[in-house]
Amino acid sequence: MTGKLTTHVLDLYHGRPAKEMQIELWYKDPDGSRNPIRRVQTNDDGRVDRPLLAENEMKPGVYELVFDVAAYFLAQKLELTTPPFLDRVPIRFGIDNTDSHYHVPLLVTPWAYSTYRGS
Repeated sequence: MTGKLTTHVLDLYHGRPAKEMQIELWYKDPDGSRNPIRRVQTNDDGRVDRPLLAENEMKPGVYELVFDVAAYFLAQKLELTTPPFLDRVPIRFGIDNTDSHYHVPLLVTPWAYSTYRGS
């Protein structure tokens, strides 16, 4: 089995996949510095078109996904507070087995979010 990292975003406010949300993937070095890996946008199904990391891109360590939640909800014509309660939502997680599938979804509204390790 080849390892990979995937994600998807569900807009629980509207009850649908979060289309066109910007997501950044970062790697956190042991010295604490963050290194950008890629920036992607969700498709019509709230997913990205290919794995965020696949095969030889996987390495053990600490990663961070940053979801641009406020910009997404503003694009949906929602009135948000200034500043918005949720702006950019970071999810920091660890990868220890590069042969595993790590799926890190985001379920989000303008005021709350949750995540889990999916399959």
